[in-house]
Amino acid sequence: MPLTDADRAHLRALFDRQLEVGLHHGAQLAVYHEGDLVVDFAGGQPHPEGGEETSGQRHVLFSCTKPYAGAAVHRLAEQGELDYDDRLVEYWPEFADEGSTKAEITVRQVLSHQSGIPFGEFDEQVGDWADWEAAVAAMEDIEPVFEPGTQPAYHAMNYGWLVGELVRRVTGQSIREYCAEHVFEPLGMDDTGIGLAPEEGPDVATLSGFAIPDRCREPADGLEAEPADSAALFNSEAIQRAIIPAANGIGTARDMARFYACIANGGELDGTRILAEETVAEATRTHAEAEVDGTLERPSRYALGFAKGGLPTDRFGTVSHERQFGHGGLGSSFAWGDPQEEVAFAYVTNGIRDGAFEHHARVTQLVDAVRELVA
Repeated sequence: MPLTDADRAHLRALFDRQLEVGLHHGAQLAVYHEGDLVVDFAGGQPHPEGGEETSGQRHVLFSCTKPYAGAAVHRLAEQGELDYDDRLVEYWPEFADEGSTKAEITVRQVLSHQSGIPFGEFDEQVGDWADWEAAVAAMEDIEPVFEPGTQPAYHAMNYGWLVGELVRRVTGQSIREYCAEHVFEPLGMDDTGIGLAPEEGPDVATLSGFAIPDRCREPADGLEAEPADSAALFNSEAIQRAIIPAANGIGTARDMARFYACIANGGELDGTRILAEETVAEATRTHAEAEVDGTLERPSRYALGFAKGGLPTDRFGTVSHERQFGHGGLGSSFAWGDPQEEVAFAYVTNGIRDGAFEHHARVTQLVDAVRELVA
C-alpha cells in the first residue's frame, strides 16, 4: 500500500518525539518501498553545540559497515575469484599453519561468525586499529577459542580485519577502494565509504554516549564509561580516517536504505545490478543459528555478512520473520531489508544508548510503525 501524507506525518511525529525527549541530538530515517524512496527524514542537530541535521549529513555507522564489506566478498564469489567454502589460507598463507585447526577456517565461516576467533588482544589495542599491517599481524597470531564451524559467536572487530585482508589478497585493492568502485559508486551511494578517504573533509556527525539511568537527558549529561569512551574514540579523526571494515563506515541512512532496497530486490535497483539473484539468495539465507551466541550471550541467527530476523531479541520489529536481513551498529543505528514486503529500512542516530533496552525500544517503535503503514 502506498504511503499517504497522513502516514508520513504519523511516522514523522514518532521520529520527532524521540528527538524531543532527548534520546539523541540528531537522526535520520529512510525507507524504500517497492523500489522507491518513500521516507527520507532528518532532524535535530549533528553536533551537541548545534548545526542542522540533513539527509546528506554523514554519520559513523559502526557495525552497519559489516554488510558493505560482505558485499565485496559476495561479488568476488560470484565472479569465481573465490568460493565460500575455500579456506582463508588459500589466499592468505600466513594466516595459519597448514595442518592446524585454524587453517580449516573458511570464507563462509568468517561471513557467518563461525570462524572461532571472535575476539582477541587486538580488540583492546585501539591505538593500532588504524595500522592495517598491525591488524593483519594480529589475525595471523590469534588462535581459535571455538573450533571453527561449531559455534556462532559475533566477531565484533575481527570480522572486518578478516574480510578486508581477504579482499586485498584476492584483488590487490583495499576494501575501501573495492567497495567504493563496485558497491557504493554503482548504486549512487555518494555519501558512503569505509572510513573517510584522504581527500574527504571531516564532516561527520558528533557521537554522544548515554548512561542507562540518565535516559532522555541532554547529550552532555549522564555519560558512562563505555558509551562515552566509544563516542570519544569514534569521534577522533584518526579512527574515522582508518580502514576498519567492521566498524567505521561513514554514511547516511538514505544511502543505507538504498543498499538494502537493492539487496531485497535480488541485487538490482533502478537498472543497476551489483549482485546476481542467486548470489543474493545464498548471501541472505540463514547459515548459522544459536540459542546462545558465543559472544553476545543471547540467541543469534546469521546469513553471510547479515543478521537475520525472526528472533524475539532482534530489532527487526515486534514480530519479525526469518526472510528479513540486516545489521545494527553499536546502540545507534539499524538497517534491514525485507524481500517479502519489498521494504528497506535504515535508521541512524548520533546517540549511543543501551542496545538491549533503549536502542532496541526506539528502533522497534519506528520499525513497527513502518511495517504497519506499508502493510
